Amino acid sequence: MIDVPVLIVGGGPVGLTASIYLSHFGIRSLLVERHPGTAVLPKARALNARTMEMYRQMGLEEEIRAVSMPQKFAGAVLWSETLGGPVIKRLEAPRGHGEAVSFSVSGNLGCSQDVLEPVLRRRAEAASAAQVCFGTELLSFTPSDEGVRATVRHESGEQEEVKARYLVAADGARSKIREQLGIARRGEPDVYDSVNIHFRADLTPWMADRPAALYLIEQPELRGTFLTINGTDRWGFLVTSLSHYGFTPEQFTPEFCIEIIRRAVDDKQVPIEVLGVGAWKASAMVAERYRAGPVFLAGDAAHEMPPTGGFGLNTGVQDAHNLAWKLAAVLRGEAGEALLDTYDPERRPVGEAVTQSSLLNALSMGRTSKQDKAVLPRKEFLAEIGLVFGAHYASSAVVPEGGAAPAGDPILEYVPSAAPGCRAPHVALTKSGQRLSTLDLFGRGFVLLTAPQGVAWRDAAGTLAVQVESIVIGEALRSEENGRWLAVYGLQQDGAVLVRPDGHVGWRSTSAADHPAQALQAALDAILSRSS
Repeated sequence: MIDVPVLIVGGGPVGLTASIYLSHFGIRSLLVERHPGTAVLPKARALNARTMEMYRQMGLEEEIRAVSMPQKFAGAVLWSETLGGPVIKRLEAPRGHGEAVSFSVSGNLGCSQDVLEPVLRRRAEAASAAQVCFGTELLSFTPSDEGVRATVRHESGEQEEVKARYLVAADGARSKIREQLGIARRGEPDVYDSVNIHFRADLTPWMADRPAALYLIEQPELRGTFLTINGTDRWGFLVTSLSHYGFTPEQFTPEFCIEIIRRAVDDKQVPIEVLGVGAWKASAMVAERYRAGPVFLAGDAAHEMPPTGGFGLNTGVQDAHNLAWKLAAVLRGEAGEALLDTYDPERRPVGEAVTQSSLLNALSMGRTSKQDKAVLPRKEFLAEIGLVFGAHYASSAVVPEGGAAPAGDPILEYVPSAAPGCRAPHVALTKSGQRLSTLDLFGRGFVLLTAPQGVAWRDAAGTLAVQVESIVIGEALRSEENGRWLAVYGLQQDGAVLVRPDGHVGWRSTSAADHPAQALQAALDAILSRSS
């Protein structure tokens, strides 16, 4: 029998990210994935800036960038009747341009899932705390107050029993774990049907002079999208709304795929090699709850959304980010079990918001009926800066100040704020001539930020039972614009802010306190669901 603190079911980006984070926090885990290897189709391709901040903090940013598409293709979307035909519209995605760039030290990235997963798998397998088993299927599980008992079957056919305190269900939209637990979903199923074609061809004659991440083909009898993968010879072609245009998934043999792609290119001779074909239906569904006893839903098991907006993978790995530090704190005895109850109220509202926005994007693009002319998206499409950076958690793992949530349109606008519950904002810093970001200070554990006049907070942090890294900005580490970090973080010269391991603010004192050690201890006790 394998006895492990956390069993992770699913070896896609969400499960692998959960494994990486748990190892980072010193927690042993077992990951099982029924497929023999990582993804063979490109699937998701967009990593937003918030996700790249996470991977930057884990030391994975450069390795992921090395396998991503050339930057010149990222960020732009083009509509035309054929690949080389007159441009109907070109959109420079607002999420990757203008003011949005100033909100993060990490930018958006185009990286297809089939090249991202091997990077994540290598990191997960390299950790001594993790056991990663591809070709291993979960056969059954039984949850109880003490944890989970499960049976898995390895690629050899051997069955093995697993005992775990917690189970992370990252087993996809058709999650058998969710179904066994009887967790219902709400939303819109089967919004439209699609086929994804992964192929090899030299399309540079049509794309070299107008690089884009997406090329939407708008023909009276065909709606599809060319998906840039490496920008040279590997591409995807997504045929959407099949049934409305008289197609069935069974039609898409390699020969028919070549015919359809050539029609979209408007060249009957271009050589094409079909590498893979996958049929699927876009749905907008969110689980009614993300936790059932010792089991937690993450990724598509918790929220399934249309790809119109590129939020699916990003929302899933950010689920893992939120959950992992909480599991670690409880398993290390630093937090009460009730901390895990904050996963649902923090992450489910995010899942609901991005799923609804992705659905509205799809509806605005005419995906639910046949169209005889080009249909352009609503203004929010790829402009959802608020959804990328603006998650504002409200739970017992956040000590509220009593003020209103940050103002602005929650979809289109982001106002940097260090109010409790918000993502701690990016501010440029320098240390010994090296440029850094406040975001580079987070991700390892709790971090207390203060200024030189707030050294009492730093001294108080050293007396706490839970380790808190205390950083004074204004000594060796300085803000590039004098005092700007205090303004952005809403602090006076003697204030302090406590940032959780997931980079969200857990507590803030805008100025000094009479008893800083007591104030900090009370904040940590509240965040960690500990008795005083």
